Amino acid sequence: MDKILVIDDERATLAMLGLLLRAYGYTVLTAENAVAGLEVFEKEKPLIVLTDIKMPGMDGIQLLQRIKELNQDAEVIMITGHGDIELAIQSMKFDATDFITKPINSDVLEIALKRVNEKITMKAAIRNYTENLEKLVEEKSRKLVEAERLAAVGQTVAGLAHAIKNVTSGLTGGVYVIETGVELDDPVYRSQGWEMIKRNIGRIEKMVLDLLSYAKDRQPAYQFCDPNLPAKEVFDLMRSRAEGKNIAFTCDLSPNIPKAWFDPEGIHRCLLNLVTNGLEACSEHDFADKGGEILLRSVKPDGWAVEYQVKDNGAGMDRETVNKVFKRFFSTKGSKGTGLGLMMTKKTIDEHKGLIELSSEPNKGTTFTVRLPEKHGAPG
Repeated sequence: MDKILVIDDERATLAMLGLLLRAYGYTVLTAENAVAGLEVFEKEKPLIVLTDIKMPGMDGIQLLQRIKELNQDAEVIMITGHGDIELAIQSMKFDATDFITKPINSDVLEIALKRVNEKITMKAAIRNYTENLEKLVEEKSRKLVEAERLAAVGQTVAGLAHAIKNVTSGLTGGVYVIETGVELDDPVYRSQGWEMIKRNIGRIEKMVLDLLSYAKDRQPAYQFCDPNLPAKEVFDLMRSRAEGKNIAFTCDLSPNIPKAWFDPEGIHRCLLNLVTNGLEACSEHDFADKGGEILLRSVKPDGWAVEYQVKDNGAGMDRETVNKVFKRFFSTKGSKGTGLGLMMTKKTIDEHKGLIELSSEPNKGTTFTVRLPEKHGAPG
């Protein structure tokens, strides 16, 4: 049962609040002045405190500051008379959760307690997610160090720190939106903030798993199959997303490509990364006179099993950016990207002994070209 501490120099107020709060299911602790209240707080450690603002000796605002020094997570509701509203507002600057006025209305008290409990629940959930995230990062980072697969240690650490900073900025933004929702008693803000936190936790989990995959030496899971298959799957998967962004996404696959030995799952991820980049490039570009367009094409060139092309008419890149896109943790998306997508794509193509190239021009678009060899990966 939750503990709640009530501090007031009026015994009648203590008795009345005790009856109400016990009816709500709380274990009620009481004190008749701030000094006694602090002693109870340090001993019992309740998460919720109701305290009068005006008391002899130490007043409610001084008590609030002491409580926050002892436990920043404790939630304090101030009790004030109608003539002390300015003091109540001042208490909010010292992180009071809410205030209620005398004579105390049971409905108002219930609403204040509901807000307090929502804030406590949100803080606990965020703390739990953060602790799990820190453990995950610590565990995966340890494995990365043990593996010693990344030779460019300085560049890797700097890039990883930058990528994590982008995600933690998203987490901080989510916490701010949640706290704003609690303060305004706005469920829409709370829901939006919570979704931001979950989305960014998913980003860092994916980033860590991608890093582990990048660091691990592996052989593609070769199968003898249709090179058009992963391209068709990517087109079907991303077509609705492109439509939602008002981007024309077309697929032109040559019917004359024979089966070949390659890792269809790995190539699927590569093409998915390239198409996703194209969607982002088209979404960022100004299409006042033309719409966004992406083409996914396959052809059979001489000397290669297949050539894939992913072409967009989006923002494009200058020569300096083109020279960096396959480097560790480089992203053209700013805080929205980690730079891992093209790292992983190039690594997969290299594992196939294939070739990936790109051509791009600012404000005109980008074309990625991927070629897979004919014989590599075939048994015997």
